[in-house]
Amino acid sequence: MTARLIVDLHALDTNIRRVQTRLAPAELMLVVKNDAYGHGISRVVPRALALGVSWFGAFDVATAAAVRRAAGDGPRIFVWLVPGRREIGDALTLDADVGVGDADVLEDVAAVAAARSERARVHLKIDTGLHRNGIRPEEWADAVGRARYLQDAGLIEVVGIWSHIAEASDDEDDAARAAFDHAVEVARAAGLTPALRHLAASAAGTTRPEFRYEMTRVGAFCYGIAPAGGPSAADLGLTPIGTLTATVIAVEGNDAIIDIGVFDGLPSPLAGRADVATPGGARRLLAVGEQSRVEGWPGMGPGDDVVIYGTGSQGDPTATDLAEALDTIGEEIAVRLSPAVRREYDDARSALQS
Repeated sequence: MTARLIVDLHALDTNIRRVQTRLAPAELMLVVKNDAYGHGISRVVPRALALGVSWFGAFDVATAAAVRRAAGDGPRIFVWLVPGRREIGDALTLDADVGVGDADVLEDVAAVAAARSERARVHLKIDTGLHRNGIRPEEWADAVGRARYLQDAGLIEVVGIWSHIAEASDDEDDAARAAFDHAVEVARAAGLTPALRHLAASAAGTTRPEFRYEMTRVGAFCYGIAPAGGPSAADLGLTPIGTLTATVIAVEGNDAIIDIGVFDGLPSPLAGRADVATPGGARRLLAVGEQSRVEGWPGMGPGDDVVIYGTGSQGDPTATDLAEALDTIGEEIAVRLSPAVRREYDDARSALQS
């Protein structure tokens, strides 16, 4: 395959600075899940460190390990997918903070910490309505009481309280914030003194100051990608940092064959629904298989470069444009689903957007 992902690290620097300025005085937690949104943890983390970023959101332990390799000792890593004691132990070995959204996980963290004779830093997660993990409100008082006991026993330190929100509407987000604030009050009444509260991601974090608290988790906007439900990246002065190009390897009739396809991660549903940038201007992506077929242009030939997505400044689509095209396809499919399956689709979509 001759496709290339070009990452503009100077644009990353600019994006991070602008996000930091917008969030201040709240601290930025740079989310680096999925290999820094496909841009490469080994590239992104050192640049972020140079700009003063000291918190990274790692999702799972494998990602946390990649961050620690890139960052060295010192920077804080928050990992929130720890499905078992082995993963918890790995997270503690990495000196990572652990997100705890279940009473059983809290007990597992305490047990691992006891076996290692160390204190685990934890962030307790309250379910504020998204139902994406998190301790249920009716179980919260018992959970924070137990956390206080485990903290007094020297097994954990509750350094944060956090949650995810849908970022679907202001009214829903306001209700989630009220639930979050109440959960913090209950935790403090139980004797916990969390220094950090983090609730919002890119959309709410950049548009609604009351959601920022001490820290805000931002991934998409730092890479110049706009999440659903928020302003465009361009509205905030942010630039996509990744440009994906592929080379024409053959000409067949009036079409160009480019060296990228489904096995390289290009979604087949985009065929017939998205344009790409060519030396002859925007052309339709006609088919996506092992290689892909693009509507031709005058003078095309092997070796020509085609931009699958980029900054949007040269008529090329952005990654956000392609994601929105896929979202439209999903909506068209979803209207044909049964009500129960549609609810599951909507819940999954909200989780992915945040």
